[in-house]
Amino acid sequence: MIPVGVYIIDEHEPVRTALVERLGHAERIQIIGHTGLADMVVQEVTEKKPDIVLLEVKRSDGMGLELLRQLAALASPPKLVVLTSYPSSWEKDAASRAGAASYLLKDIESEDLIENLSLILEKK
Repeated sequence: MIPVGVYIIDEHEPVRTALVERLGHAERIQIIGHTGLADMVVQEVTEKKPDIVLLEVKRSDGMGLELLRQLAALASPPKLVVLTSYPSSWEKDAASRAGAASYLLKDIESEDLIENLSLILEKK
C-alpha cells in the first residue's frame, strides 16, 4: 500500500506537532513536511508533491486564503483541506471557491480525520 503524502501548514507549532503525532500513527499516511511560514509554502509543496495539504486559513498575516488559492493554481495541485478551530460559513464558502476539497474542524477525532483524508483522495 502506497502511503498518502501529507503536508501541514499552520502558524502554531504546537498544532503542527499535534497533527504530525496524530497522523503519524496511521499506516497509510506519511507526513512529508510542515511549516508555519507563508513565504516557503508554495515552493515546498511544489518540490515535495504531497497528495494532501492540511492548512489553517486563519493566519495572523492574513495570507490563509491567498495560500489556498496559490496552491490550488499549481500545475498539479494536491487536495487542499482546511482545518480550523473556529468555523464560519463565510470562510467555508470562501475556502471552497479558492480550491479547498474539504473544510474540517481541528477537534476532529484522529480516526475520522484519517477516514476523511482517504475519502478525499478517492474523489480524484
